Amino acid sequence: MNRVWLSLGIATVVIVLAGSRSSVTAASSNNPNAAVYTADGKLVFPPNYREWVYLTTGLDMDYSPTVNLAEHSMFDNVFVNPESYKAFVATGKWPDKTTFVLEGRVAGSKGSINKGGHYQTTEIMSRSIHVKDESHGGWAFYGFGDGPNGDRLPQTAVCYSCHADHGAVDTTFVQFYPTLVDIAKQKGTFSSGYLKDQTQAEKK
Repeated sequence: MNRVWLSLGIATVVIVLAGSRSSVTAASSNNPNAAVYTADGKLVFPPNYREWVYLTTGLDMDYSPTVNLAEHSMFDNVFVNPESYKAFVATGKWPDKTTFVLEGRVAGSKGSINKGGHYQTTEIMSRSIHVKDESHGGWAFYGFGDGPNGDRLPQTAVCYSCHADHGAVDTTFVQFYPTLVDIAKQKGTFSSGYLKDQTQAEKK
């Protein structure tokens, strides 16, 4: 299963591209980090996402048992817009305009004084976004190359069904966000699919 977005989570932005003001949909005034789209429906990648709330980092995570990532070790960093983070802490739920960024960075092992283990390098391997936008049909995934805008993944992409079936809260993988798991548990917002997965895992 492709890792473009399976961990997680993702996001959007307040940005006006030079020379293209008329082609970009403005962000909400009460949420400066709300999704921004181009006239042709592409999602603008948020340039300030590293100033958002950091949720977690996974190392070589993948949900397919047949995938071998030995030669492509990668850290997956997940960020969420601060407005939605505050709402989740208060309610255990993700509000409309929630946006996650998944940033994949190459894992290094030989560099400077490092003698063991792995560290994150400056090389970005992948970028993807998971955004909840009711004005655009609800939750959606967007993939990005090296450019500033990303295409929406088709509804048939496996990430949709995987998140719907296994996401701990509202199709998101809160189970992998250590600072939010207890909040979801306290608020009683875990999905039935996640609880079923947990029950099966405990029986093994």
